[in-house]
Amino acid sequence: MKRGGILNAALAGALARLGHTDRVLVCDSGMPLRRGAEIVDLAFLPGVPAFETVLDGLLAELVVEGATAAEEVREANPACDALLRARLPGPAYVPHERLKELGRAAELVVRTGEARPYANVVLHCGVPF
Repeated sequence: MKRGGILNAALAGALARLGHTDRVLVCDSGMPLRRGAEIVDLAFLPGVPAFETVLDGLLAELVVEGATAAEEVREANPACDALLRARLPGPAYVPHERLKELGRAAELVVRTGEARPYANVVLHCGVPF
């Protein structure tokens, strides 16, 4: 058994398969998900696991060279916006409908139990060198 890091076997395997320029949608429990995408659904109860917890775990495992969030997060969920700005290298903001389009093209979707609005971000994978 793994000693530390991400213990969810499906998520650990999915992260290991990601490559440079791949995208990961980290989303709240209300985000519509497309059929056919690789989805790791971590949602257990409303708010569990929290978006922040999942994002921090992913950032400990991934090299992220960019991120995109919905511009609506700034007004509708300022705590999430502050979290994104604190954790990510200059997130870009697009209308929520555009973020959903970007999310449909993501190689991996990680669904959290977050129940606050607009707690979604597309992470753009980089390389460790």
